Amino acid sequence: MGVAPRAVLYSTVGMNEKKRTVHIATVTKHHKGRTYVTHLLRHSYREDGKVKHLTIANLSDLPDDLIHLMRQRLAGKPLPRNPEDQLQVVRSLPHGHVLAVLGTLRKIGLEQIISSKPCREAQLVMAMIVLRIIAPGSKLANYTGLQPETAQHTLAEQLGLEQIDAPEMYQALDWLLSRQHRIENKLAKKHLREGTLVLYDVSSSYYTGKQSELIKRGYSRDGKPHEPQIVYGLLCAPDGCPVAARVFSGNTADPTTFTAQVNTIRKRFGISQIVFVGDRGMITSKRINEDLRDIEGLDWITALRSESIRKLMQQGTIQQSLFDEMDLAEVTSDDYPGERLIVCRNPLLAAKRKHDREQLLQAAEKKLDAVVKAVSRQNNPLRGKDEIGLRIGRELKTTKMKKHFELTIEEASFTYARRTEKIAQEQLLDGLYVVRTSVSQEQSSTEQTVVTYKSLSRVERAFRSLKSVDLQVRPIFHWKDDRIRAHVFCFVRRICGSHATP
Repeated sequence: MGVAPRAVLYSTVGMNEKKRTVHIATVTKHHKGRTYVTHLLRHSYREDGKVKHLTIANLSDLPDDLIHLMRQRLAGKPLPRNPEDQLQVVRSLPHGHVLAVLGTLRKIGLEQIISSKPCREAQLVMAMIVLRIIAPGSKLANYTGLQPETAQHTLAEQLGLEQIDAPEMYQALDWLLSRQHRIENKLAKKHLREGTLVLYDVSSSYYTGKQSELIKRGYSRDGKPHEPQIVYGLLCAPDGCPVAARVFSGNTADPTTFTAQVNTIRKRFGISQIVFVGDRGMITSKRINEDLRDIEGLDWITALRSESIRKLMQQGTIQQSLFDEMDLAEVTSDDYPGERLIVCRNPLLAAKRKHDREQLLQAAEKKLDAVVKAVSRQNNPLRGKDEIGLRIGRELKTTKMKKHFELTIEEASFTYARRTEKIAQEQLLDGLYVVRTSVSQEQSSTEQTVVTYKSLSRVERAFRSLKSVDLQVRPIFHWKDDRIRAHVFCFVRRICGSHATP
């Protein structure tokens, strides 16, 4: 056996320190006039007074000069340097995050969803999706990140996009938008069928440009009422996979978007038997009575608003005795002919809302006490009904508890008292919600219907992924309507890919 250079390692096991070495052992054997040389990477250690060897790898197939270098390094010697042939790292690009994201998208089959045949436009779309995850920015920023001179990663090399022009990024968006119906039809064929459930919800995103006809001011779900916005709806399969997306003007009401998606399902996808699942702001009583009730083969699962629940309690349809044994009960009402009403009660939510309301009432009382002191003080007292009313409005704006107080405002006095009866009536609704459906008991049991309504959380999860967690679709920099539609659709495909099977 040849000389074996050794690298000494120390590891602590309990209180005993064991000396271990990693070395290359060369084994020479002679057989029938032939010589066989084997180079083995071994791990040697002492145990119970005996030296033991563990073979880690067979290095015999490596070049002799490489094995020689490995021997030197294991012996603690530096690598030999040749002044005439030195390697110098001029630049290195991060690759791991690109490989992780791109590899995942390929594994889940996103490329096949975008285009069944490889093409440059599909590669550019893939690049924009990957960049939205690892380095969110505008399309011009994406273009800069793919240029060889300014690249900060290996994405362009991995997708074969070393040479691109800025207009190609926008042309790829136009190409994707032209394929939207084809892609959605493919997804509908895969995920939807007769009698299936369809989840639907809408969201909005603020907009930074000025020229698009889609931008309007409306109810902002981003908490930016001062910014114009767009509205978009997601039509999802039962597992939460987006099947179709549509962009609307920023002031479009939720029920209006729902009607458009109903037409999409029935006409373009050719599905006549369908069950829509939407929240109470989406599938309203007006929408049901005007657009849905007379459509054959269309059912819905939604929920009632609080004022409708209060009316049912006043009629005696909903009573607390329904929940003596279970927190779930099914009732009927003449106000909802041919429909099932499933009353649900969450005791934990009821206790939380009661506690939160009491905290807000106490906070409001402290603010109102400050107004009482301001009116009754000797120096510079607060006077006038209008001035006192404005002060009360400012004080109660944050608590939103003004409806629970009886306010008596005079020119030089102010008193208040809790509306205990109204507060008690509101407490009766704490933790209660009512699921409304036209689906028969044979199609879906009481428990299954409630679980189905709660599955809307999957659409909310898709929105979170789209807007903040993964893709950060906001802010939107495009000015043209079609580019905005393509921008949203591009990243909806990313969410869809996460549900695809490779």
